[in-house]
Amino acid sequence: MSKNIMNNTSETNWAKLDALSESEIDTSDIPPLTEEFFNKSRWWKPVSPLNALVQVDPQTLAWFQSQGDDYEKKMAAALKIYAEAHQAA
Repeated sequence: MSKNIMNNTSETNWAKLDALSESEIDTSDIPPLTEEFFNKSRWWKPVSPLNALVQVDPQTLAWFQSQGDDYEKKMAAALKIYAEAHQAA
């Protein structure tokens, strides 16, 4: 099982979970995958991000940089949220 050790704050006993066999895992609460499920589902290909040169004022850039090393991802997320909020209906 993959887990992020740096941010793992759960009290899950991962060693015990990893030791379970397939037959010991209770999947009774998982609904079956029916034809109806697959008829409603859609395949989609993830979109690869593009690199774009965007002019940003120094104060805005400094603020995003102060938010952490992943500031570029946060800037991209902010732009996406703005664009989605302003899409024409």
